[in-house]
Amino acid sequence: MAKMKVVLAYSGGLDTTIIIPWLKENYDCEVIAVAADVGQGEELAPLKEKAAKSGAEKLYIEDLTEEFVTDCIFPTIKAGAVYEGKYLLGTSFARPVIAKRLVEIAKKEKADAICHGCTGKGNDQVRFELSIKALAPDMKIIAPWRIWDIKSRDEEIDYAVAHGLDVPVTKAHNYSMDRNLWHLSHEGSDLEDPANAPKDEMLLISKPVKDTPDAPEYVSIDWVKGVPVAVNGKKLAPVALIETLNEIGARHGVGVDDMVENRLVGMKSRGVYENPAGSILYAAHKNLEEITLDRDTAHFKEHVALKFADLVYDGKWYTPLREALSAFVDSTQEYVTGNVKLKLFKGKITPAGMTSPYSLYDEDIATFGADEVYDQKDSAGFINLFGLPLKVRAKMLEKNKK
Repeated sequence: MAKMKVVLAYSGGLDTTIIIPWLKENYDCEVIAVAADVGQGEELAPLKEKAAKSGAEKLYIEDLTEEFVTDCIFPTIKAGAVYEGKYLLGTSFARPVIAKRLVEIAKKEKADAICHGCTGKGNDQVRFELSIKALAPDMKIIAPWRIWDIKSRDEEIDYAVAHGLDVPVTKAHNYSMDRNLWHLSHEGSDLEDPANAPKDEMLLISKPVKDTPDAPEYVSIDWVKGVPVAVNGKKLAPVALIETLNEIGARHGVGVDDMVENRLVGMKSRGVYENPAGSILYAAHKNLEEITLDRDTAHFKEHVALKFADLVYDGKWYTPLREALSAFVDSTQEYVTGNVKLKLFKGKITPAGMTSPYSLYDEDIATFGADEVYDQKDSAGFINLFGLPLKVRAKMLEKNKK
């Protein structure tokens, strides 16, 4: 009888390193590891030897960076979606593109199950599994953290040592991190107590503010229909554009957010996010929308952004509602084209001017000086009609006091 085949979402980190021998011990299976490159900035080639040493029969290394940017990051920027006012969804929207490739490889290999290393306390288990259910509804899912006897990262390290496996963490440096092209997140260790300030030495992308230049830097971004296409006048491919802005933003310490967020699974969790390019792009996009969107659309889109962020955070990327909201968002971006200039200085991003051929800002109308296009007497009739319900109610109250 043929052995069971399991496709594992593999990073080479502590969790997935020990999951390979654990799967083989508990399922008598072949393990096909899939390492997804979403711009984590690491050399993935050494994972082949590492996966083989852990017991995997095969390893796929998949470059998903451009798909990640164009299919997940850009649609979310266009929506203006931010979770709970701070989190730019870096881990959240990387999961659907990874899950999609896991499903594709599982079907190609005729695998019996897909396995992930997400904990039973985290959001990622939901994101992976909802995506798998949407794309391969009959696929079996194995989640070791929900069924094995290991209860902590220290116990994971002990398991790895007992099996002769090298792991990328120690008991002394025990942050849980997730990195991709868009961000780097830090959780656990001393951050579990919200009373503890993040340590400067924890930052791996952005400079601490105290170490940033004493002079500001200006960055200019060109946009076409809500999508960034150039930095400082130079046209760049999607991945290169984000890499460039990460480099610029990091040296000025922008995009570091410390937050306690409400996890989908019911608990609060404290994390620190490094997101220089994302913070720059969100700020620039918002500025450009200020001059290109009409009032009703801009205000309604704020409601859409909140719902869009919840859907992404909750792992509902492959859902009819997310797709419908993206269609609405795309229609709002038809004229979100132009240039935005920002000032970066000591961890802050400040608007420094924006232009658009589709700008709705009309200086002739908005001016406080003399003009011939706005008759100020018209406002009296407008206010009378706009305030009529208030006037009627006030008269009613007066009448009933007598």
